[in-house]
Amino acid sequence: MSTLPHNDPVPGDAYSCAQIEQVIVPRARDLGGFEVRRALPAQGRQMVGPFIFFDQMGPAEFVIGKGIDVRPHPHIGLATVTYLFQGEMWHRDSLGTSVVIKPGEVNLMTAGRGIVHSERETAEAQAQAREMFGIQAWLALPRDAEEVAPAFAHHDIGDLPRIEGEGKRVRLVMGEAYGRRSPVNFPHPTLYAEAVLAPGSVLPFDDFYDERAVYIASGEIDIAGDRFEAGRLLVFRPGDRISILALTQSRLMLLGGEPMDGPRHIWWNFVSSSRDRIAAAKADWKANRFPLVPGDETEFIPVPD
Repeated sequence: MSTLPHNDPVPGDAYSCAQIEQVIVPRARDLGGFEVRRALPAQGRQMVGPFIFFDQMGPAEFVIGKGIDVRPHPHIGLATVTYLFQGEMWHRDSLGTSVVIKPGEVNLMTAGRGIVHSERETAEAQAQAREMFGIQAWLALPRDAEEVAPAFAHHDIGDLPRIEGEGKRVRLVMGEAYGRRSPVNFPHPTLYAEAVLAPGSVLPFDDFYDERAVYIASGEIDIAGDRFEAGRLLVFRPGDRISILALTQSRLMLLGGEPMDGPRHIWWNFVSSSRDRIAAAKADWKANRFPLVPGDETEFIPVPD
């Protein structure tokens, strides 16, 4: 555990405010009593670093017997990163992985040339009323890694660097920041972190990478005199420091990285630099050529019409 640096930018720095390039309001979808808000991709912005999908899950309250129940489905050309604030989720995949993720832990699933997974809840979890709140992000793989072998990595809460001081607590999920480095490996320069801020605290967010953004999961913040409420993705221009003042107790996700090596095609659960590769993946799923998920072989999500 270490402390954050003390040389924070001065709140109200007008030059920092000018660095806000875009404010994205996520699109909400109701998945049967469970709301998902998608911030990326958005109009005028496909990615921030490698982040190509960015979904807020919940917050939601589940009654007994109800909850997350996502049947097996395929992915190619991307990695998924699941990070929870509340609740838990049971991940199973075609590699034979079976793991329950809890708040503060990280699931990194690399689809590469193809993987199938399901996201459900255990019978024990469904036997009680509970809450669910978290973020699931998709990261595009660089072209030279799009067809790597699929892989899965789980990191417990104690594996991730925690940096705190002066009313700020940062958990570094991926990449390097504030003098610390996460053990979560990804084949492209990437930053991903959770920041919990007490009212009145100020978090510096320097230009670690050319592309960076902050997602306000809860609370309200001020940047150079402009106020932003929960459910906003603020995308910054490269090149200058930012200072984030918490007006209320706030939870933020810091994200970014170096620009990806070109745009990506997205269709359903597939991401690729090649349209032909996506067409092939669609045909493979229709023809049952993807592997099954051990212990979850009987159900699946069909290809959309």
